[in-house]
Amino acid sequence: MTLAVIDYGSGNLRSVAKAFGDVLVTSDPDALRKADRIVLPGVGAFADCKAGLDRLIGMKEALEEAVLHQGKPFLGICVGMQLMADWGREHGDHPGLGWLAGEVVALQPDDPRLKVPHMGWNQLEIRKDHPLMAGIPRGSHAYYVHSYHFRLADPANLYVESDYAGPIAALVGRDNLAGTQFHPEKSQKVGLQVIENFKEWRP
Repeated sequence: MTLAVIDYGSGNLRSVAKAFGDVLVTSDPDALRKADRIVLPGVGAFADCKAGLDRLIGMKEALEEAVLHQGKPFLGICVGMQLMADWGREHGDHPGLGWLAGEVVALQPDDPRLKVPHMGWNQLEIRKDHPLMAGIPRGSHAYYVHSYHFRLADPANLYVESDYAGPIAALVGRDNLAGTQFHPEKSQKVGLQVIENFKEWRP
């Protein structure tokens, strides 16, 4: 099995690759087409990440072919998850991949004690079962670093939430698509279980 992590100039590739183990870190569309599973990491601003992906000639087309048409398992992490949205609203309106209906909007906690970015551990509230959460006890915590969150248009695409002055989509998906707002590679035992589940996932 080849698990490809897309290198598009954004994301903590080293820690992601280390957590996932034997992976192919690539910016080559042809290599991506040959992979069995695909991970899109992401750290930073939505528009910068999308621009980085767009700069890789043929990558968006290869990604759509592999994920949308061939049905290969896909995991987006943090901004990689947010890029599945229709729109990102960070510093203007920026089109996403349009794989899951919704928009990425700013965290706006009313409580002044809740700082932005939301950084640290938060409890995962499972709303419905997903294979990536298999073996993870209810009430478990995962690690976050983000200032924006994915506001889904269709609640059927929501599997796990966290609370930060309101609900935050923690795990989203449909069919062979999945995305986590939290960082599995930084979430210790829980994150490693999510990663192992992704490796075994047969959508």
